[in-house]
Amino acid sequence: MHKRFLGYLVGMLVASAAPLTAAAQDYTLGTMDKVTVRVVEWQTTEGAVRDWSSVSGDYTVGPSGRISVPFVGDIEAAGKTTQELAATIGDALQQTLGLMDRPEAAVELAEFRPIFMAGDVETPGRYPFDPNLTVLKAVSIAGGIRRSTDTGMRLERDFINASGQRDVLAVERSRLIAKRARLLAESSGRDEIEFPAELSSSEEGQRLIESERAFMTSRAQRLAVQLAEIDDLKSLLESEIAALERKIETQQRQTDLARDELTGIGDLATRGLVVNERVLSLERQIADLEGRVLDMETAALRARQSIAEATQDANALRDDYETGISQDLQQTEAELNATELKITTQGNLILEALARAPEAAAGASSGDQLQIGYVIVRDTNGEVAELPANENTPVLPGDVVKVDIQPVASQ
Repeated sequence: MHKRFLGYLVGMLVASAAPLTAAAQDYTLGTMDKVTVRVVEWQTTEGAVRDWSSVSGDYTVGPSGRISVPFVGDIEAAGKTTQELAATIGDALQQTLGLMDRPEAAVELAEFRPIFMAGDVETPGRYPFDPNLTVLKAVSIAGGIRRSTDTGMRLERDFINASGQRDVLAVERSRLIAKRARLLAESSGRDEIEFPAELSSSEEGQRLIESERAFMTSRAQRLAVQLAEIDDLKSLLESEIAALERKIETQQRQTDLARDELTGIGDLATRGLVVNERVLSLERQIADLEGRVLDMETAALRARQSIAEATQDANALRDDYETGISQDLQQTEAELNATELKITTQGNLILEALARAPEAAAGASSGDQLQIGYVIVRDTNGEVAELPANENTPVLPGDVVKVDIQPVASQ
């Protein structure tokens, strides 16, 4: 029971794991990654759970690949998954402090290490990493291709920028549509999600569908486990009440027998046929039995109060779950509407560029007037390499994306 209850608490710590945790499940940490650590300990001797607030908090993996944790010092984080780091922290705390029980640690990836944009982009510099990031998306995040004072090249770059932004927004729109479908299923209590047909027509859409299905299943299972823990606690308390009621009944019978015996010898004691010590002994026995009954009734009352509190906790858990879904659905609807407006705006910018310079699209696609080169600089196990890339090449945390734009004279 204690282990299940501790597992329930640790589950609550990582409940916000959500999409970032799912995306980083097999991700190995590196320098500049930020993690959130939560530590709790089940104290067997006291039968209680203690939150290690002095250890819990946010940590950044330093240049040495380590994080500095109170009580245990530096811990190697680079090259480990969040699950492996959590196990390392728990073991280190137990060994360093000589604890009877191993503290339970939960590590959540709070922020990937950033990427860096260099070369012919509008705003070179450092940018946060997002899952499923490609070179084209990274260039769009950096403001697109650097603009030139030359009108023709500027219009071509306007076309490229608007196209890239529209592609990024289209991916975001698909993600929001999939999320909205999942939230609608959760809010109505359905086990199956009704996804729009447009999602199933592409590989990216299929990945979004599988991701949302897995997320809904995971969240439903987490809620079921939490409610089951509360039901187990209520069952235990109900069994305790039943045992107390049986003990109270036994004590009442013993009290009644003692009273009967006292009544039988009372007259004899008055006439001196029985010593008063026997009478006093029976009276003390009756008082002791009545005190025990009162203690057991008080314990039963406390157990019933705990059952009522557990029922309230279960109701609050369901209410929070439903409220969270409702709030997420409203926010998702708002974000989806804003994204669709942005897509329309980028489409209008594309049409404007084409209206003013029809050759912009041909130049951007064929490379006759504008040649764009991409290179990714990546540090792998301490070795830096330059990798040729295109617009669809995936970008990893810590990458440097170099963009080189060269105008080419028409033949």
